[in-house]
Parts: sequence; C-alpha cells; structure tokens
Amino acid sequence: MSKCALITGITGQDGSYLAEHLLAQGYRVWGLIRGQANPRKLRISRLASDVTFVDGDLMDQASLVAALDAVQPDEVYNLGAISFVPMSWQQSELVTEVNAMGVLRMLEAIRMVSGLDKSRGGGGGRGGIRFYQASSSEMFGKVTETPQRETTIFHPRSPYGAAKAYGHFITRNYRESFGMYAVSGMLFNHESPRRGAEFVTRKISLAVAQIKLGLQDKLFLGNLDAVRDWGFAGDYVRAMHLMLQQDEPSDYVVGTGRIHSVRDAVRMAFESVDLDWEDYVAIDPTLVRPAEVETLCADSARARTELGWEPTVDFRELMNMMVESDLRQASRERDYGDLLSATSW
Repeated sequence: MSKCALITGITGQDGSYLAEHLLAQGYRVWGLIRGQANPRKLRISRLASDVTFVDGDLMDQASLVAALDAVQPDEVYNLGAISFVPMSWQQSELVTEVNAMGVLRMLEAIRMVSGLDKSRGGGGGRGGIRFYQASSSEMFGKVTETPQRETTIFHPRSPYGAAKAYGHFITRNYRESFGMYAVSGMLFNHESPRRGAEFVTRKISLAVAQIKLGLQDKLFLGNLDAVRDWGFAGDYVRAMHLMLQQDEPSDYVVGTGRIHSVRDAVRMAFESVDLDWEDYVAIDPTLVRPAEVETLCADSARARTELGWEPTVDFRELMNMMVESDLRQASRERDYGDLLSATSW
C-alpha cells in the first residue's frame, strides 16, 4: 500500500511544494486546515482533486488527536507556523502558542494515537508515525560561528526564533524520551514565486514587476546589509522527505552554503528586467528589525553526505524565476483591468 502523509501548513509555500513532491512519490496526502471553508485552500486549488483535507488546529490538542485518528498517517510534516519574523514582536504570545506549543501538542497527539507510554521512557521503538518538525535558521540568531551546522549553539534574536528553538528541543526530547521517530530540519531561507508578499525576496520581486510595468515608483526596504543563505523551496521539501526515510532519526541543517545580502537580491532582481536598482530603492528605518540577525550561512555537509541532498537552483536563477512569475501575473492583471475599463458602460 502507498504511504500516507499528513501536512500541517499545507496552504503555505512549503506545504504546497511538499504535497506535490509526495504525490509524485505515490503518497496519499492529507492537509490539516482550520475549517473546511478556509479561504486559504484557494492557494492550493490545483491540488484539490489529489489532496484530502481534515479539520485541525495547532492550538487545539483534541482536534489534532481526532485528525490523526481519522487519517492514520505514516508520516506527519509539521509546517504549520506563523512564519513572518517581524510579526513575532507584535504578537509574541500568539507566535509562541502556534510555533512552540503547537509542536508539543502535535507530538503529544502522535504519542497518544501511537500508544506510547510516558512511564516507559524510550521504549516506543521506530515503527510508529514518523514526525518532521520545521525548525529554522533563525534559531541560530546572533551566530557563534559561520557557517552554522547541527552543533552550532542557538542564540535566537526574535520571539519567532525563540519559539522555533523550543519546538526543536521538544522534538528532540520526544525522540529521546519515547523512542519516537521525530526529526527537525534546520532549514535556511528558502523562497519561490509562492512566497508570501510580506517576505523580503517576494516583496522585491513584486515591486520589480510593478515598476517595470510602470505601476509603482519606489521600493522601500530596511537593512540592505543583512546576509542570508537563500535557496529554492522546491529543493528544500525534498530534504524534508529524505529525513523521514532514514533508518535512524536525526536533525539536519539544510541550505546552499552560499550567502547574499538583501542588496544583492535587489540588484539581481532589477538586472533581470534591465533596470538600475539604485534609481528605485529607498530606505525606510521603520522596516529595520529591533534585533537584527546579520549573517546566516548553512553548513549542509551532513545532509549532502547522509541524505544525498543537493540544491538545484542557484540564487540568481531563483530571483529571476520570482520576477518572471510576478511580471506575468502583473501583466495579466493590468491587461484585465484595461479590458474592464474599455468595456465598462
């Protein structure tokens, strides 16, 4: 029989790419969503005929138990989170409830449905539901070494990073306490045309498309000197899947090992449409984080060696891909608006 996977956060960037990857591998895929009428389902309408949805909420323990009972998955991918880092300063309690306590609730639900006994210690074995936790490079924060690897000390610089660190450690704790097959992927920044408009790479690609079409004048950004290890989300979901196929559970750092600044991202995006970025970009101090993470760079040697994982899209290709996608979309919207104006009475 084909394997069954349950994905939280299936309506997000990573969830949609992971669902496509697992379907291509012959999986039966379920998506956990808050209410069958959830408007975010429209984001993955192209998968509607292939994915089954089940109600559940990372803030509601009972709903997670019910979902696992109904689906009986072989694998659970916990991608559900509030993932926009700046928001975590404004709504730190909510971010912690979802990104930290939500992980605990899902682990507890798996333990209960799998029948693992808390009093028995690490006797759960490896035969039950396999669990993937989406950890984050933001956990490294104020880095103690560069590049960052599995043994690098965490020093998160945001409520988001602190919540993700809790989720990471509680996942390890359930692995060590109950013998649960539970792993964390410490994924560095990964982007795509499906990235939310609030994230800096997508904010850049959207603005470049609008400026190229004469629909926008300026792009306002914060810290142009922040440096990140950016990759393509479609590559990173392959690593998630590979982590759950190993004989023994372990945590992995996943990234390209190459760093670029926000300034590099802006320059490449504008170059893809033959424009000079300095003519259009302005600095807005209100967009600078209260505590910045300056340099994140992955050492993915372990993932490359043990998982056989390699990225396939470099950063310039990624920015070009995003700009081209947003340019096509903006052109369609502009042409549709022109058509409406021409045919209105």
